[in-house]
Amino acid sequence: MAGSSKKIIYAALIGNALVAITKFIAAVMTGSSAMLSEGIHSVVDTGNQLLLLLGLHRAKKPADEGFPFGYGKEVYFWSFVVALLIFAVGAGVSVYEGLHQLAQPTPIQNPYINYVVLGLAMLFEGAALYFALTEFSRAKGKWGYLEAVQKGKDPTTFVVLFEDSAAMLGLLVAFFGVFLSEITGNLIYDGLASIVIGLILGGTAIWLAYETKGLLIGESANLKVVAGIREIVSGFPQVEHVNEVLTMHMGPQFILVNLSVDFSDRIATSEMEKNIVELDAQIKKNWPSVKRVFIEAEARRTQPPAAAGAPQSSLS
Repeated sequence: MAGSSKKIIYAALIGNALVAITKFIAAVMTGSSAMLSEGIHSVVDTGNQLLLLLGLHRAKKPADEGFPFGYGKEVYFWSFVVALLIFAVGAGVSVYEGLHQLAQPTPIQNPYINYVVLGLAMLFEGAALYFALTEFSRAKGKWGYLEAVQKGKDPTTFVVLFEDSAAMLGLLVAFFGVFLSEITGNLIYDGLASIVIGLILGGTAIWLAYETKGLLIGESANLKVVAGIREIVSGFPQVEHVNEVLTMHMGPQFILVNLSVDFSDRIATSEMEKNIVELDAQIKKNWPSVKRVFIEAEARRTQPPAAAGAPQSSLS
């Protein structure tokens, strides 16, 4: 999945860099506020792709004494930073530029240049969006698109998809802003288009921040994985009861599992240790994303974990 993520990011990076250059040239030549906002939008997107690549690179660092579970959450951190940048820089500057245009309208010169640039930008962005959507559709499997975003554990895929979708919407808004300003002679539409672009970016940023926040804090594995692990453990003859299955994503492909298991009182400690080793191996075999498994042996609980006062013993 990491390879697919990089392909999506590189495709978006190249597309946004080309689009940003053409948009700024058009903004300077025409004086369009909406086009300037779109140029800023593309620069922010280009920077965001570089940050996502940085996150993927840093997430590969091996575990060490300071970070015994590795650096997989770097991906989540930099994805959250991307959401903040979209909101603070992209949305903020676009809204400001739109308000400035409304207060001090600047005539648009050579509007046809804008149309040419917008057409090229739609071509570049459309190609990047198609590539991102294709990869995302392949990765989501049987999930719906919204469900895949909510349950997905690799934010780099849907961050790029959100960015490219917002970019296409922004281009359409910029086109209509320039077009309406030209045919009516009223520059208010150009300023309003810039504000709408800012609002689109702001909404995108808030949604991205919301989706990545849970992963950054410590989101559990999907219910299917949790249920599968519980089924494996419950299937062992020496297991009387599974008290808890606690999971947390330490990265897109790194799940940490902590189990509370009530083993039969009739088995010896050596046999219990053997069972723990077998459970560890079988869980990792069935769910390759599970990298670390900790199993606590304790009596079957008759009250919620928060209310239990008995100390727990960890055997693995």
